[in-house]
Amino acid sequence: MDRYLQIADRFWLDSRAIRAESHGGGHINDTFLVKTEKGEKYYILQRINTAVFKNAEALMENIILVTDFLREKIVRDGGDPQRETMNVVLTKDGKTLYQDEEGCWRVYMFIDGTMTMQTCENAEQFYLSACAFGHFQKLLADFPADKLCESIPNFHNTKSRYLDFEAAVEKDVCGRAASVAEEIAFVRAHKEFAATLVDMQESGELPLRVTHNDTKLDNVLFDEKTGKPLAVVDLDTVMPGLSVNDFGDSIRFGATYAAEDEPDLSKVNFEIDLFDCYTKGFLGECGSLLTENEKKMLPVGAMMMTFECGMRFLTDHLNGDTYFKIHRENHNLDRCRTQFKLVKDMEAARELMDKVVEKYS
Repeated sequence: MDRYLQIADRFWLDSRAIRAESHGGGHINDTFLVKTEKGEKYYILQRINTAVFKNAEALMENIILVTDFLREKIVRDGGDPQRETMNVVLTKDGKTLYQDEEGCWRVYMFIDGTMTMQTCENAEQFYLSACAFGHFQKLLADFPADKLCESIPNFHNTKSRYLDFEAAVEKDVCGRAASVAEEIAFVRAHKEFAATLVDMQESGELPLRVTHNDTKLDNVLFDEKTGKPLAVVDLDTVMPGLSVNDFGDSIRFGATYAAEDEPDLSKVNFEIDLFDCYTKGFLGECGSLLTENEKKMLPVGAMMMTFECGMRFLTDHLNGDTYFKIHRENHNLDRCRTQFKLVKDMEAARELMDKVVEKYS
């Protein structure tokens, strides 16, 4: 870890870095918790995966713009900007990134006294995460989305993702296509569905907003003492997008008691009660800001993000697991199958989902 300490010391820490240890379980970046000599503060050191985020400088510009804006809103509302949003630590030459032969590095202040959750243990936790993401959407409602770049072009362009999938099937670089024929057929049966939200945005039926684009439960920090949400973190994918996709990504991850990579599909079920409590929290915070079309399409957003994510996991499996980190054989395939099981469940529950949205609208 000596190398990581040397990198950390390139940033304006409160004193010399003396310890760095692996932290968190993210799929994309390498993350370390850094302790300094004074021991009064901790820091998060991250190596940005530039194979995924090809323009790290533009990504950091997005984060600076958004967090500066959030801090102003938090102060205005009487909150604590050191705990309620992420705070970037600059390098000693005033930059947001340090670059070396190993990649691009950045540092955040560590927000102590907080916890994250990988899966929701009860409906109340999921409701609180909905309040957090709804509040995030509310705070950024008047931020001009066109100021932000696309940190990953076409990130939630499901039409484009479908083309990537077909290319992976055609190339079949690992010879895996024959073993996943059922999953391939499922994706192809949803080709027209994949275009639904993109077409609505392009026709002006859905507005572009500043969106988080990775609204999983583990991207909310909760206060250890009160259990209440404090901050939304992991802002790498903050960019112009659709509110229904932010809502939908939370549902695909959180409206089930199963893990995202659960291999036993009998344990993977869409829970309408969790959908209900999330919808209540999300619309309770930002519902007054959403258009009628946005509210109406929330169930479609849930199905779309679940379908898209499953398709991305399948595409990566076909391509040889080059995007998402894996920890066992067929890990991405397991992830894919959980998502497709949830899509099927949501399709069966569509009328119930519509009624829930209508109730809280």
